[in-house]
Amino acid sequence: THWKHGGIVGVFGYGGGVIGRYCDQPNLFPGVAHFHTMRVAQPGGKFYTTEYLKSLCDLWDRRGSGITNMHGSTGDIIFLGTTTPQLEEIFYELTHRIGQDLGGSGSNLRTPADCIGQARDELHRPAFPYKFKFKFDGCPNGCVASIARSDMSFIGTWKDDIKIDQEAVAAYVGGEFPPNAGAHAGRDWGAFDIQKEVVALCPSGCMKYENKKLEINCRECVRCMHCINVMPRALQIGDERGLSILVGAKAPILDGAQMGSLLVPFIVCEEPYDEIKEVIEKVWDWWMEEGKNRERLGELIKRQGFQKMLEMTGLDPDPRMVSEPRSNPYIFWKEEEVEGGCERDVNEFRKHH
Repeated sequence: THWKHGGIVGVFGYGGGVIGRYCDQPNLFPGVAHFHTMRVAQPGGKFYTTEYLKSLCDLWDRRGSGITNMHGSTGDIIFLGTTTPQLEEIFYELTHRIGQDLGGSGSNLRTPADCIGQARDELHRPAFPYKFKFKFDGCPNGCVASIARSDMSFIGTWKDDIKIDQEAVAAYVGGEFPPNAGAHAGRDWGAFDIQKEVVALCPSGCMKYENKKLEINCRECVRCMHCINVMPRALQIGDERGLSILVGAKAPILDGAQMGSLLVPFIVCEEPYDEIKEVIEKVWDWWMEEGKNRERLGELIKRQGFQKMLEMTGLDPDPRMVSEPRSNPYIFWKEEEVEGGCERDVNEFRKHH
């Protein structure tokens, strides 16, 4: 081929880490006259933080091609494509700023790899009746469909009011800003009609547009995201942010498809996430104890009832857990839930009813 592959270049004092790649026709292809690969030692157990990943990506965008291969056959982080003058610069930033070393290449010790210890226990030592999936959606738009596809889904939400920029609302109505961030710009749909395209489509009817002003009764908002999607420059989510936790979604295996049911309407999402972990552990404890072989969490909830799960997890019932009011007006109480106890004779009852 036109490529020279081998250890012609490197960083000072190191016998590996850089795989030299040169093109034998640099005049014809100056952009790839050099296109060296660098191997970077992976973090312990391949555990990453977002901050660390960002540091790697920023470094390679600035000093290389921006193309990476996260864990090739060698196990290293692979940086694909940079030039000779950048090698020492990259090496210095990696070792001094990011705290990471080059990996092995050539005739030397290759990059050591280690396992991630107890973090793998739930994979290596199955304790569950069947599979368990987590999925995370940043907001109720649900781009990863966590509400439909995971045993426990986490959906970002907010507690306070939607923020309204009335000037931006007027700009949408006046045609200065394209609705839906210009997503439907392929043809002429006519003038934007806020009443028809936003207010009338609110599922809980919590919006009105009068006297050139948009109002939202946020107590009635169900976080469908439609109005925010249509007018993203005019409407923003509130500042008191957290998560909703839903449980029991699954694909159709034994008993048909199920959507997730709301378990925790709002929970703060802050390190070290102890409150969230506590919910997970209580749900797991109940499912491991009561679940049948190959029974998903959603099927256990359906079999024993949502109320049973609330009892086992210690969570209080909440009206937001109910999708619609019961058509049956009766509420059944357990004897221990009635103050002073409950004594009744079914035959005596039937005399009068």
